[in-house]
Amino acid sequence: MCLGIPGRIVEADDADLRMGVIDFDGVRREVCLAYTPEADVGDFVIVHVGFAISTVDEEEAARTMAVLNAIPDVLSAELAGGEEPPRDAGRAV
Repeated sequence: MCLGIPGRIVEADDADLRMGVIDFDGVRREVCLAYTPEADVGDFVIVHVGFAISTVDEEEAARTMAVLNAIPDVLSAELAGGEEPPRDAGRAV
């Protein structure tokens, strides 16, 4: 499964390959910011496979995180970089 997950930029550098630290509702990861040159500390971005691919406002980020938090097994696996849960995880049997 591929997810674009919203997070807030808490650190950013100005190197040629711009990197930053993103806070995903308490989980922090280093992310490439090259595709979002306008984004800076405090801004919210959508991150996919280690790259910030777009900026979003705080309200949209909060709505998206609420949906993702409703499916904790999938979100935990995606943020941890681990294996995906079984296909029936979170479904009523």
